[in-house]
Amino acid sequence: MLRRLLFSVFLLTGLTINVQVIVAQAQSGTDVARDTVHVVVRPATKTAARPDGVRAGINIVDGQTVTLCLYAPRKEFVYLVGDFNDWAIDNRYLMKRDGDYWWLTLTEITPGAEYAFQYLVDGVLRIADPYTDKVLDPWNDRHIPASVYPDLKPYPAGKTEGIVSVFQTGQTPYRWRVTDFTPPAGDKLVIYELLVRDFTEEHSFRAVIQKLDYLKTLGVNAVELMPVNEFEGNDSWGYNPSFYFATDKYYGTKNDFKALVDSCHGRGIAVIMDMVLNHSFGQSPLVQLYWDGTAPAADNPWYNVSSPNPVFAWGYDFNHESPQTQALVDSVCSYWMSEYRADGFRFDFTKGFTETPGDGWAYDASRIAILKRMTGEIRRRKPGAVVIFEHLTVDSEEIELADAGILLWGNMNYNYCEGIMGYNESGKSDLSRSIWSGRGFRQPALIAYPESHDEERMMYKARQYGNSGAEYNVKDLPTALARARMSACFHLITPGPKMIWQFGESGYDYSINYCPSDGTVSVDCRLSPKPPAWDYLSDPDRKYLYDIYANLIRLKREYPVFSTADYSYSLKDAAKYFVWRSNDMNAFTVGNFDVKPAAVTVALPHGGAWYDVFSGQTVNFTASFGATLQPGEYRLFTDKPVDVPVLTNVADVIATGNRFFAYPNPVANILYLGSEKDVDTAEVFTEAGLRMMHARRVKQLDVSRLPAGIYFLRITEGRCRTTMKFVKE
Repeated sequence: MLRRLLFSVFLLTGLTINVQVIVAQAQSGTDVARDTVHVVVRPATKTAARPDGVRAGINIVDGQTVTLCLYAPRKEFVYLVGDFNDWAIDNRYLMKRDGDYWWLTLTEITPGAEYAFQYLVDGVLRIADPYTDKVLDPWNDRHIPASVYPDLKPYPAGKTEGIVSVFQTGQTPYRWRVTDFTPPAGDKLVIYELLVRDFTEEHSFRAVIQKLDYLKTLGVNAVELMPVNEFEGNDSWGYNPSFYFATDKYYGTKNDFKALVDSCHGRGIAVIMDMVLNHSFGQSPLVQLYWDGTAPAADNPWYNVSSPNPVFAWGYDFNHESPQTQALVDSVCSYWMSEYRADGFRFDFTKGFTETPGDGWAYDASRIAILKRMTGEIRRRKPGAVVIFEHLTVDSEEIELADAGILLWGNMNYNYCEGIMGYNESGKSDLSRSIWSGRGFRQPALIAYPESHDEERMMYKARQYGNSGAEYNVKDLPTALARARMSACFHLITPGPKMIWQFGESGYDYSINYCPSDGTVSVDCRLSPKPPAWDYLSDPDRKYLYDIYANLIRLKREYPVFSTADYSYSLKDAAKYFVWRSNDMNAFTVGNFDVKPAAVTVALPHGGAWYDVFSGQTVNFTASFGATLQPGEYRLFTDKPVDVPVLTNVADVIATGNRFFAYPNPVANILYLGSEKDVDTAEVFTEAGLRMMHARRVKQLDVSRLPAGIYFLRITEGRCRTTMKFVKE
């Protein structure tokens, strides 16, 4: 039985930290148990104006000084805890109050050292700085390989809990090589959407840099990166953002991302960031700061308690009428354009940027005002910035946004898939709404796409569900790829900006629901990693599709006729055509999306000589073109010769030495072999037949030491051998 309980309280005087040590002692006979509790006696909060220029977040003053600042209205007190005080609650780190802001300046900081820290709010909530450019994560950092993020600072295990933020003074600024990049005009954009996680085996910014010459050869002039700012977990599409000013470490360092942007600009490629400002999830410190236990609290400055849209809602919904949210949005966009030189943004689900109740389909003037305000602030900070909305609502609203210089996503996946599969009844394959004027737009602001990250892949549907006719089966891979080439003629060169989903140019046919663990298909695997398809280019049929894409993109970018506003088309039925007219050049394309022969008649701008782009032949027509096209047959004609390589069929691809693919060409240093897997042997010969290099089990060659000149590359993979010519600069 407990006989005696003694409490001893010691007040440590003469110290600035005002720590009381409470010792509880329990005694039963000769048994004695003690426990000690340190209690900080918090002094009154000091009120003081922030130093000039101090904003919410991490304010680097100099190599030894930093001011940390948190916006947190109606909170009682905030402590700083971190490496600088061994994570102890210490009155010397009680933050000062300036209205709704809390701030404290730290001195005697070691330049170049990384310091982890958190805010302890009202003695109960530990959060990272919402504006930090780097976080440490106790759950996920351990799974980031050193090859992706070298020398990652360890998490302060045992000293705190939850995500922590990091600051570092005395950083060496990134030295930009390209300082004068201007993105293409909106209607000239050919965008390549990619997910860093699935674009390369290494899932890193640096690995993407190694593939940029592939994209340059393809001809795209913009990449649209799925979200790369810090998101919850590692394995993600990125639409669960948590920190809006930090690059996600699973893809590499912040300087790696700067190098990616710089490398894109050096190749004439703009960088468009996919930005998610409709919602956040539970790891966001902005959510945690005002939380009622089940949802954002009613006094949260940034979020709604619940989304006004009960049909389409994810995570916790931003209140875009809130001044605090608008200031955050402006800061986020300004930061990525200034610090990382991003050329613009694709905003996810802008239909949700409203406080109007409903499913978002009705015209909403308040939403228009919110989005125009946001766009105006972006372009005030960076004139000419690319602004793209995934809006997907009524045409009248999108037309108004287009008139404000905003580009709009146009989902045409269903129609393009039906066309490739060979189902055309009841207008299933009608592509009319892929044309900006077909939606009533007054300028070419529509990015109508056959595929994006969100839809089932066209080639998967063609091979799984394709139609068939007499001796013609869409499910056969060569047939499906041929139909993809036909589809490209009605996508890539019609007027307006264009978008390609990664590896669509080589016929990516893994399902969006592919399960990497066992190769099955399940909706549960929708967000799971998908295999990069670099080995596809060793298939001549797939390489031929890539070449057709490259040729069409070249036409799109170099010949003004393909941007003309003077055109006519018939895109509803199986036999489709499109005609371009201009003073300088005219063109037309035809294609049969049926699985049986179909007749097509096209009124031409004039009779006379026309040039078949794919065969290089000259054909004379009257003022009309009439023919019966075989299933999947397509043709493209111009009335002046065009400067693109002539490849009429797969045999030509093989004959020109393209069994494998090497890039860039010409090359200065590294010649990539266009394969994610090592090839058996790679040999380099001079024109006289002298072997200069020989390597086994490689996927790239360092040719930097070769003298400038013309060489032959011979690749051997199993029983296949390919020889191709390249130029060493």
